[in-house]
Amino acid sequence: MEPRVLHIGEVARQSGVSIDTIRFYEKAGLLPRPARSKGGYRIYEKRELEDLEFIQNAQQLGFSLKEIHELFAIQRHPQEACATVRDLIAQKLAVVRSKIEQLQTLESALADANKTCRKALRNSSSHSDICPVLERFVAAPPQSTLPRRKKREN
Repeated sequence: MEPRVLHIGEVARQSGVSIDTIRFYEKAGLLPRPARSKGGYRIYEKRELEDLEFIQNAQQLGFSLKEIHELFAIQRHPQEACATVRDLIAQKLAVVRSKIEQLQTLESALADANKTCRKALRNSSSHSDICPVLERFVAAPPQSTLPRRKKREN
């Protein structure tokens, strides 16, 4: 039985990915360049639909297109796959845990500031005209709860 061929519109409909995105993935090397019909139309098979699903699932887990490209390369060399995938997942997990820690620190700082505001509003006669939280901003050196962005090197 010959595999069922699909045109790009049908692939887009079935996968939920736009035609432009499919073309982009082809140019980026995530999807192989498709065969062409005699009329010049792109011809796809079930494999491309599976690859698009793989890309979408990996993106939902936070993997970049570059990392997904690496995952595809690993998938095609199964003898090396598990250890490499484990390492990639461990790296991604470390990034997520770091972000969670940063957000928890930020949450704590905001909760403290909110508590200070509520307390100041209850005792409105005991503080000056300036908000005590704003007063702290002026008096204290900045303490970033989030990492500073690195400058891009050319």
